[in-house]
Amino acid sequence: MTAERKISNPLALAVLVLLQERPMHAYEMVTTLREREKQDSINIKYGSLYTVVRALHREGLIEEAGTARSGRRPERTVYALTDRGRVEIRDWLRELIGEPQHEFPRFVAGLSLLPALPPEEAVELLERRAERVAERLAAYRARMAETRAAGVADIHLVEDDYRIAVGQAEVEWIRRLVDALRSGAFAGMDEWRAHHRRPAGRAAGPPGEAG
Repeated sequence: MTAERKISNPLALAVLVLLQERPMHAYEMVTTLREREKQDSINIKYGSLYTVVRALHREGLIEEAGTARSGRRPERTVYALTDRGRVEIRDWLRELIGEPQHEFPRFVAGLSLLPALPPEEAVELLERRAERVAERLAAYRARMAETRAAGVADIHLVEDDYRIAVGQAEVEWIRRLVDALRSGAFAGMDEWRAHHRRPAGRAAGPPGEAG
């Protein structure tokens, strides 16, 4: 079992990896992450980054390496990676890549409570989601094609490739579910509809659950 980390925000790991390239100040960190479109993978907020930088410095994972000034702007503190920070990068990435963790996606939460909606509305919402996910996949594919054409190596595109694979599987699964709901092949449809035909105030618990 992996020991709990004092700093667990993925933005902190992104900062460490950036500083592995070269020393930077906080503003450069944010702009570099956004230029590389990492905001699709990591929740990047300018205010949060300063909190993360302070925490990394407090834990000895980064250190001050001087200051930098651009034009008339105030001096900014430049940070560099420490040896402890280099070890943390490896350990953290080994955990993220190699150790599956139970997560709580919003979509799965919604699916777990799907019987609270009438079947017809559930079908409509599922179809809408499939369409929107498909649109997002098209955007990812276009971005990957454009980036590859610019000479970017595949190693820098793995997160988009993963999103496309997972998103395509989701779309296909939703469409199979919708087909089963529409055709009546989905077991329990009669009970589900009957649950939503009961008068208000007399409804039992969700179909398929004990009262």
